[in-house]
Amino acid sequence: MTTTDTDTRSRRAALGGFLKARRGRLSPEDVGLPPGPRRRTPGLRREEVALLAGVGITWYTWLEQGRPINASGQVLDAVARTLRLDRAEREHLYRLAEATPVRTWADSTAVPEVLRDILHGLDPLPVALVNSRFDVIESNEGHLALFAEWHSLPCVHKNLLWCCVTEPRARERFLNYDQEVSHLVARLRSGYGRHVGDPSWEEDIRRLLELSPEFAELWARHEVAEPTDRTLRFRHPVAGELTFTATELTSPVAAGLRFRIYTPQDEPTRERLPLTRPAP
Repeated sequence: MTTTDTDTRSRRAALGGFLKARRGRLSPEDVGLPPGPRRRTPGLRREEVALLAGVGITWYTWLEQGRPINASGQVLDAVARTLRLDRAEREHLYRLAEATPVRTWADSTAVPEVLRDILHGLDPLPVALVNSRFDVIESNEGHLALFAEWHSLPCVHKNLLWCCVTEPRARERFLNYDQEVSHLVARLRSGYGRHVGDPSWEEDIRRLLELSPEFAELWARHEVAEPTDRTLRFRHPVAGELTFTATELTSPVAAGLRFRIYTPQDEPTRERLPLTRPAP
């Protein structure tokens, strides 16, 4: 079996898992069907999705089973509407069904100099340059100072999600840990739709599943999310509790890389941010 064949099979399996998970979260009442007798498993049945989407039950069953069938945009739209998918979920569905890969940047040697200039020019705001797997490619002084303890954690590698789910101390520092980790996993799932079959992605996810039951539980939900401004509450050992708006910005110069910028959300955070810096 060729690498291309393996990638295709992996993508179809991911598509089937996603459709099954999304089908399982809807009840007949959600889509205007009578509730009927009590069901052994929650969610809509395959035949109900097929009926509402206007497709054949055999075709939809094969789609969930990862059979080698083609799906037009019009048919995918109908399935997406039936399953009440939001924008991020629709894009994830289309990527898995249409197999559109996107190249990412893997290491700091690929970072254009103009992005480095912007990264360090934004100091003293804490800023990191990350890729779609949340690998930290480069940080400015503000980020290194704010997350000094985090940067020193013995993580498998420098990655926002890895250090959260594999290091118990991260839960002590990130005060809204549960919400942020579930969002990061949903973002990773969304990015994975562009890289199904990519050996580095597959290996990362395999190891995370082995190392973290928490990650495995969140990954099994098949939730996806788009980048949004997030409130991050962080307890610094010197500056105390700090509240930031975490914003991600992309650049056409390097597709796949994003600036992750932490802006103080209130005056106390602005006043205490300098305390995160080492004493002169």
